Amino acid sequence: MPVQVRIPAPLRKLTNDQEIVETTGANIGDVLNALNAAHPGLIERICDEQGNVRRFVNIFVNDEDIRFQQEKATPVKDGDEVSIVPAIAGG
Repeated sequence: MPVQVRIPAPLRKLTNDQEIVETTGANIGDVLNALNAAHPGLIERICDEQGNVRRFVNIFVNDEDIRFQQEKATPVKDGDEVSIVPAIAGG
């Protein structure tokens, strides 16, 4: 059973309008690379030029923010749900 990645609406044009994409990987970095291999252009919207997750993008593994875990080294296992959530700016 692979990892399920929940894709936010603004990025679904890159995943053929799929809300949930299944992929594999040992950690978030692997998952992002696998997503980009299957859906080219996705990683540029999620990561900056240095390969770090952009400040305005939040990634959760089973509702836990990876910023409070091990960032892209956060481990994932089969059956985990990864959510990519663009931050909402307000004022």
